[in-house]
Amino acid sequence: MSRTVTSRAERARQVADVVRRHLTEGAFEDGWLPDEAALARSLGASRNAVREALALLRDEGLITRRRGQGTRVVTPKYGHGLDRLAGLAETLTGYGTVTNEVRTARVVPRAPVSITERLGLPEGAEAVHLERLRRLGGAPLSVDTTWLAPDIGRPLLESDLAHRDVFDLIEETSGFRLGRAEITVHAVTADPDTARLLEVADGAALFAIDRLTRLPDGRPVDTEWLRVRADRFTLRAVLHRGGHPASAATDEEAAR
Repeated sequence: MSRTVTSRAERARQVADVVRRHLTEGAFEDGWLPDEAALARSLGASRNAVREALALLRDEGLITRRRGQGTRVVTPKYGHGLDRLAGLAETLTGYGTVTNEVRTARVVPRAPVSITERLGLPEGAEAVHLERLRRLGGAPLSVDTTWLAPDIGRPLLESDLAHRDVFDLIEETSGFRLGRAEITVHAVTADPDTARLLEVADGAALFAIDRLTRLPDGRPVDTEWLRVRADRFTLRAVLHRGGHPASAATDEEAAR
């Protein structure tokens, strides 16, 4: 019979993981965490492990601790699902106002080859280029760089890019529903320019989200690169093993 010995540091890390998840889920609605003794009881951990876990979360910039006052949430994390195609403002409804500082909105007469290839456009074709600094509740959240097929992007240049999601605007101005998107997520560190825009330290952790969005017929119309503050954002998905439940139900009915 084997016995696993859990070190104090490992236990603190495990407790920090649980508390971080609670922070992400908005468990502490008033912005204050319970005291160490209450956390220790609820988590089945020692007070020493809880104290060290809170120190880890403080170093991540998620909480602040003051003697005689308690532990307070500094940077709430907001979730974005990866199992549904939705814009950021739509996803964050209820968390605060999402606004966009429009840094670039223009037609590029001869788009880079990498862009025309990705959008399925002829070499040398024009494309619409957008860059927006997105804020939630006034605090910077992401820098979004977007390239659009010209027929899809040109009408957006006359639209409210400061307050609306690009997805909503595409569907409204084109009359098409978006179909699907391919998404790749990388872990990167902030370069000096991105760090300045997002108000984080050089080298701070970011999510880099690469997304290509298509119409229902498969035509690519929107390619984006998002640099998102990892201290304010989480990515979520519901994954099914062995096929989607709806497919399984259909198979069961067919077998009856």
